[in-house]
Amino acid sequence: MLRRSLLGAATAALALTVIAGLGLVGCGSPRMAALHANCTTKGLKWKLTVLHKAPHSTHRDARLSVVNKSARPCVFGGYPLFEVHVGKGPEADGAGRGTPSPIDLRGGGTVTTALRYKDSDSATGSGSTASSPGCIVSNDEAIVAAPHDHEGGRRPIVARDETGRRTLLDVCEDTIWMSPPAEVAK
Repeated sequence: MLRRSLLGAATAALALTVIAGLGLVGCGSPRMAALHANCTTKGLKWKLTVLHKAPHSTHRDARLSVVNKSARPCVFGGYPLFEVHVGKGPEADGAGRGTPSPIDLRGGGTVTTALRYKDSDSATGSGSTASSPGCIVSNDEAIVAAPHDHEGGRRPIVARDETGRRTLLDVCEDTIWMSPPAEVAK
């Protein structure tokens, strides 16, 4: 009788351990991300939205939204490549601060990254353009790529304002600061 109760207690403890372990390694966790392939540039849909500028500000905010077009999950592991340039001339590159956690991006899931860049030369005031002495790049397109996608190539995307119209990115420094990518809750 005592043997059966010990066997039952051991079985219950083992079952609880397995259930707790499955809870810790659930879908969407960094541990589960190791089971999926990295996201590729061609497997993602990209959108760049330049947000309304605050009055008297020398900086502009934008949002880079990325959607997984595939039905399969993939790992969005780091900062995406982001560049704005004029032909082979001056270029401004995206740079993140810190090391972001990998995101297990489900099929149809969205990741966003906030962008911030200087868009006017403080010496000439808030109305300057890329032709002013401090601004180096003006373009309505940016080049993007998924993190760690060395074979998928780069893709141009059009910058749009909040109403969906094409707009210029006037960048007055060589760095566009990026926040860590974050998954949008569905």
